[in-house]
Formats: sequence, C-alpha cells, structure tokens
Amino acid sequence: MADQPADKKFFENLSGAGKAIGVLTSGGDAQGMNAAVRAVVRMGIYVEAKVYFIYEGYQGMVDGGDNIVEVSWESVSSILQVGGTVIGSARCKEFRTREGRLKAAFNLIQRGITNLCVIGGDGSLTGANLFREEWSGLLEELAQSGKIEEEAVKKYVYLNIVGMVGSIDNDFCGTDMTIGTDSALHRIIEVVDAIMTTAQSHQRTFVLEVMGRHCGYLALVSALACGADWVFIPEYPPEEGWEDQMCVKLSENRARKKRLNIIIVAEGAIDSHNKSITSEKVKDLVVQQLGFDTRVTILGHVQRGGTPSAFDRILASRMGVEAVLALLEATADTPACVVSLSGNQAVRLPLMECVQMTQEVQKAMDERKFCEAVRLRGRSFENNLNTYKLLSHRKPDTELPKTNFNVAVLNVGAPAAGMNAAVRSAVRVGITEGHTMFAVIDGFEGFANGQIKEISWGDVGGWTGQGGSLLGTKRTLPAKYLEKIADQMRTNNINALMVIGGFEAYESCLQLAEARARFEEFCIPICMLPATISNNVPGTDLSIGADTALNAIVETCDRIKQSASGTKRRVFIIETMGGYCGYLANMGGLAAGADAAYIFEEKFDIRELQANVEHLTEKMKTSIQRGLVLRNENSNENYTTDFIYQLYSEEGKGVFDCRKNVLGHMQQGGAPSPFDRNFGTKISAKAIQWISKKLRETYRRGKVFANTEDSVCLLGMRRRNLLFQPVVELKDQADFVHRIPKEQWWLKLRPLMKILAKYKTSYDVSDSGQLEHVARHSPKEAETGAI
Repeated sequence: MADQPADKKFFENLSGAGKAIGVLTSGGDAQGMNAAVRAVVRMGIYVEAKVYFIYEGYQGMVDGGDNIVEVSWESVSSILQVGGTVIGSARCKEFRTREGRLKAAFNLIQRGITNLCVIGGDGSLTGANLFREEWSGLLEELAQSGKIEEEAVKKYVYLNIVGMVGSIDNDFCGTDMTIGTDSALHRIIEVVDAIMTTAQSHQRTFVLEVMGRHCGYLALVSALACGADWVFIPEYPPEEGWEDQMCVKLSENRARKKRLNIIIVAEGAIDSHNKSITSEKVKDLVVQQLGFDTRVTILGHVQRGGTPSAFDRILASRMGVEAVLALLEATADTPACVVSLSGNQAVRLPLMECVQMTQEVQKAMDERKFCEAVRLRGRSFENNLNTYKLLSHRKPDTELPKTNFNVAVLNVGAPAAGMNAAVRSAVRVGITEGHTMFAVIDGFEGFANGQIKEISWGDVGGWTGQGGSLLGTKRTLPAKYLEKIADQMRTNNINALMVIGGFEAYESCLQLAEARARFEEFCIPICMLPATISNNVPGTDLSIGADTALNAIVETCDRIKQSASGTKRRVFIIETMGGYCGYLANMGGLAAGADAAYIFEEKFDIRELQANVEHLTEKMKTSIQRGLVLRNENSNENYTTDFIYQLYSEEGKGVFDCRKNVLGHMQQGGAPSPFDRNFGTKISAKAIQWISKKLRETYRRGKVFANTEDSVCLLGMRRRNLLFQPVVELKDQADFVHRIPKEQWWLKLRPLMKILAKYKTSYDVSDSGQLEHVARHSPKEAETGAI
C-alpha cells in the first residue's frame, strides 16, 4: 500500500474484526433492496465482520431462532438482479411494544449483534431509532431478569443503527432518490408507452393511477417523462375550478390533432379542500363533460415488481458499502444515520432529522400549506414541479411575451436516447419565454446546407418517449463549414444556439467560440447539453443517454448470466461501447455483478489477466459456477476481446469454458429510460432560461453581441449541482486525443466492483464519513441547483 497518497483516507484502517452486523428489510418492499443486502453482506465479510440475515424484518428479530442466521459470501450470489427482498419483509405490531423490543434485544445479544443495517421506509427507521435509544435500558432489564449476564451489559453497551431508505414512493426527505424509485418509474413508463400506442389507434383518453399515498413523486416524474396532459398529486392540489380548466385543455389538445390524452393520478391525490380525487372521478368527469372515450388503468403492485434498474442497483450497492463504513466508524455518541444520495454524492444524514422533516411535509399538507409541502420535499421535487408546469400547458399567444429573438436547436454526434426529450423541452420553454424556435436538421452539415426550419409547440408533441434523434444528427464538426454556417445564421437571424450532443458537440462549441474573431455571427449565447451514451464529456458527471445504454447492457448481462444457469462453469466476455471512456463497462460491471471490467483508464497487463483467470478458477470451486467479464471496446489495442476470450479459453481448459458477446449498437437504441427523459427535460429547460438571460444581457442597439468566454457554456451536473461552465475553461480538463475527461468521478467506484467480486483492493473513503445536517432550502435555491 506504499503508493497511497498521504492526504487520502482509506478504509483498510477500519477493521470489522469482532463486530457483528445484522441486516434486515422492513416495511414495503422495493426493487434494489437485494442489491443493498448483497453489498452489506459482502462489504461486512470483506472487513472481517460477522454478518447476519434477519429474516422477515422486525418480526424475525422478535421471534429469533432460525430467523437470525449468519451468512457467507455465497449466500448473496445471484440476488442482484432479483426484485423485492429475498430476506422477506413484514409489518410487526409486537416490535411496537416494549416487550417485543425486549425479545429482539435478547435475540441480538445471543449472537453478539450490536450493529444494525435497516433497509426500509420512515416507519421502519423510526422504530430502529427508538430501539437504539432504549438499548441500554433493555439490556439492564434482561440482566435483572437473569436472561443475560452483567458482563454482556458492559460488553454490548450501545447499539449502532444505519438506515437505507427502500421505498418506491421517494417520500423520504433528505435524499434525492430512495432505493426502488427509479425501477418503479421504469414499470410506469413501460406501461405508459404501451398504452400510448393503443390510445392513439382509438383516439382515447387514459387515466392512469400510480402509487403514492402521501407523495406525488412517481406521478409527477412519470407525467414529465411521458408528457402527460394533466397530473394530480397530493402536494400540489389543482386550483378551484380545475374541472373546467382540465376539460378545456383536453379539448384544445384534441383540436390540435392530438389523438390521445394521458392523465396521471397519484393514489393520494386531493383537491384544495383535502378531498380525495380518484381516477374514477376524473374518468367520469371527462366522459360527462367531453364525451371522450375514456379508460382507467390502475397500475397497483406492478410498480413494486420486476427487476431493479441499473440506477437502483448502483445506488443500493453504493449505499450498502457506505452503510458498513458508517457502522465501523460509529461510536456511542454517533446518532443513528441514514446513508443517502444528494446529486451524485453519497452522504450521511441524522436519521431523526430526516424523519422529522418527512413528517413535517404531511403536517403541512394536512394544514393545507401546500407551497410549504412542496418546499419541504426538496429541490429535486420542486424543480420537477416547476418544469412540468412550464411544459404541460401552452399559454395563448396573446399572453406570451414577444422577444423577437430566434433560437436554434441542433443535435451533434452519435444519437443518444433522451435527445428528443431535450429538444421538446427547449422548444416549449423557448416559446413560453417568447422566442421563435428553429430546428436544424442533421447537425452542422445540415446547418451549412440550410436545413433549418421554424418549429412549433405542437411539432414536438410525443417526443419524450422516442429514442434516437428525430432532428437527425451527424458527427461533422463546424470548422470546415464556418462560412456557410455564418451565412445561414445571418439569413435566419439566429440570436442564440443550443447544441445537444457528446464530445463532438463540445469540440464544435470550442470551434465556434474560436471563430468569433472572424465571424461576428457566432458572437451569440451558445449553450451545450451533454448527450452521449459514452458519458465522456468534460464538465459533467452524467450525460443524457448514458442511463438508457447502461440499462441495455445490464438487461443483456442478466439474460446472458441466466443462460449459464443450466450449463455451469461458464465465463462470458462482453464488449461494451464507449470509445476510450470506461464508464459503461465499469458501471455496467457494478450493476450486473461482474468479476472484472477492463477499461482504458486503468492500465492492465498480462499478469492482471492471469490473476483474473486464477480468481475465476477459484470461484468455480464454490457454488457460484459462472463468471462475467466486461471489456470496453478501446481498453487496449493488443488485448482485444478476441485475445481475452482466447486467453481465458486456454487457461480455463478443464475448469470452465468461455463465450463472448459484442453488444454493439443495441446500446445506442431503444426508448429512453425515465432518468434520461427527466434529466434531458430538466437540463434543457434550465439551459433555455440561461439563454434568455444572456440574450437580455447582450442585446444592445438592436442586436445581440456576446463575445465573452462565459457566453459559450456547457451545462453539466457536478456532484450535487447543475453548473454552467465556459467551454474554454474546460479545455484543460479534456484529453482530446482519447476524447475523455482527464478526471472522472466514477473511477472512485471502481474498487466497489472489485470488493463485491471478492478482490482485495484499496478504497478511498475521503469523501464519506462526515455526518451532515438536512438542508432546508429557500424557494430561490430550487431554480439554481439540483436536478
């Protein structure tokens, strides 16, 4: 370990020897819980702690016996891709009584368990905190009744609790996403996409009821992701007279030749008098007032089922490892904490602060303080709501401001799922801001050839769920067409430009910025949105399209792994796309439970390949008789996929056989995932608002003139915030030869994959370990920061 930097903190110093960790899932199940259980078990064993399953939640803790079982590494094999929870979950009335908690404490002490990792909702976590507060009293009572020795009271003096929130409703304050939410959105969007095709055939209106008794997150985000006509959520009831407003809007949409209407209702939806709004009530209203053919679909428990999405698997794996670290570092004075996600950053928050804030939301709704309820839900929720309001309802032309600015939108580079959602959002927000919007067909090549046309509100209807690029896209950079593009900009009087694409889009914006000295036409506000499956753009942690590609990879890996269940002793070598960027291979490996992932950013040699083969040979001696190896397409020019396949085949002779798969362009296709639709929609709306601001600032004497560095920006997500960064400033952060950023955040997660695949490695935990407080934001913050 001599090469470890002195200023970094590594977890090797944190030993779990002599510690026992109990892991339980409680309350409603959620996809991704198994990934969290797997990560806790494997990380716990890795740091030499004993790990116990507590079956059936708190009921199993109270009943003891076979419900609390020590587990091994293999116990959590093949559960990563399984929905629900393999250790069971149950509501437990007995645990709510002191007698029940006394039994639970006794059962834990019998096994020396003083560290609990609880995966559940706010009720489960509140129960765990009460248990922790009573712990010493419970032990003394057990000692007095002679059930345990006095020695045990001293030895097991305090109980550590770390929570992970598993809830499809995303109803827990303090975290941007709870485990299961993204997967539930996948189920909803799959259904909505399917319903849209049949609704269009018959010109029908569909009322969809989604889960969310006290929280409208699923309804709101699915409405954003499918462009629903109307949404009902508990936190933001419709105004008085909503019945007429909704019917007017539905009939206006039909008049604009829209063949279907989608209305989404959260099961807990209410009006401004706290009266319930049901899907049946909405249907009856539409039928009575408009006579439209209307159907109701109640999704119910479908939303809880199915396999977890790539996002949920990675989130749960990160949270599980973080939970074990938090337990190892906990002292008698450490409050019970929740490991959570803020932006792209894992954080630890005091459990009771989060619970208190979650309860405050309900209180605000009961008191009809709905604006307060939305604010308490957090920046992410508020941003979703503001974006939905911007995009869903078109104001009459008479109410729109008129700026006389022309804004053009174009796609550059390879297609990425979510590009169309970004274009739709840009067009609609631009029109709302009073601009005339133009679409450029086929990137800069099309621009040079004059393939540019005005695009209206209705032209982008139904675009959110479409994969690929409906505007058409080319990899051509503007450098060789500068004069022609400048001519077109002058002819069409283009005052601002939005470029959506990957590394080519970034290079294009640089070229336009550098050409300003020669062409005054380029002295306008230019904003770039990162959209590429490779996720290789400097200045952003995430790009539109990468989540969809990751889900395609993980889905395929699941099927491939399943195909080996009958044959046993088989290793699959899978090649992913990404150019020189290893994001897809690395994160796909983490989400699919791979044994190794070869990437360009981390050099490897024949010795490492040999070590991986030996590792798999050892693995074949256990009950897990299959292996999965991912390789990024450009990870090494000599160690090709064929070479690695042949090497593994030769070295594994008699122990395992090999198969290889090149996934290819299937990673670029398909309907965008809910995350990409939502991310594309929100950052695009934010970018247009930035463009509007820059246009106002740079409009002088009848024309727009912007020639400062900060007028050509990339909008990227950095850790917890969305930031506008001048493209010129990002030059130093880019490796132009290999078209990747010089520093990439996800490389820090690389050791996670290795640890969960049983490799000894070193893991930098400098970022974790600080217990933060739950941030209460002002309404202004919702406009500036989080997604």
